Amino acid sequence: MEAAETAETAAQATVVVAIDGPSGTGKSSTSKAVAAQLGLSYLDTGAQYRAITWWMVSNGIELTDPSAIAAAAQKPEIISGTDPAAPTITVDGTDVAGPIRTAEVTSKVSAVSAVPEVRARITDLQRSIAASAEKGIVVEGRDIGTTVLPDADLKIFLTASPEARAARRSGELKGADVKTTQEALIKRDAADSSRKTSPLAKAGDAVEVDTTELTLQQVIECVVTLVEEKRASK
Repeated sequence: MEAAETAETAAQATVVVAIDGPSGTGKSSTSKAVAAQLGLSYLDTGAQYRAITWWMVSNGIELTDPSAIAAAAQKPEIISGTDPAAPTITVDGTDVAGPIRTAEVTSKVSAVSAVPEVRARITDLQRSIAASAEKGIVVEGRDIGTTVLPDADLKIFLTASPEARAARRSGELKGADVKTTQEALIKRDAADSSRKTSPLAKAGDAVEVDTTELTLQQVIECVVTLVEEKRASK
């Protein structure tokens, strides 16, 4: 009886999981599936940066002027739904799940997200969401384990070869040229890794998972196992 209770307690232990890595490594698909399978909340932090970028573009903010971006950083109200089966994101009450995925927003998100005031605003938002997740949460992004949630119970860093990432992203973008996509990914990596504020980086205590040769299901199973082990040890 006591063993059964212990097992049940372990299964219900709140766990905060940080999943980082560059574009095209399977972060979103993996994170959503893992959260759904384990009954955890889910947060796509990249969508929040896309949302604030969309708002800046829509409101005519001069994106070549960091001070203009900084001055507007607190203005939009960004709300993220954390149900992994149907994650949502709104800006000032408007559903922006579709608009934030346009090529225009994609090309400008690095510039906006590099501004310290923007990162401070969004980081505070992310921390509050993670803190309010009763059963735990899977948070995916580029600086979760290093900056946003440095005390996360489990940190995972997904990697993959540029070729594999480009092929996956081209598939997502329905017919996009693989070579062009790969060049864009490498450019985004450089921008994210070299920015002064919260660069893309692997946390020292993160578990690295190379997804190049793995199917999505294999990556999901690997991460689920890591989370279950961590939750059982709490």
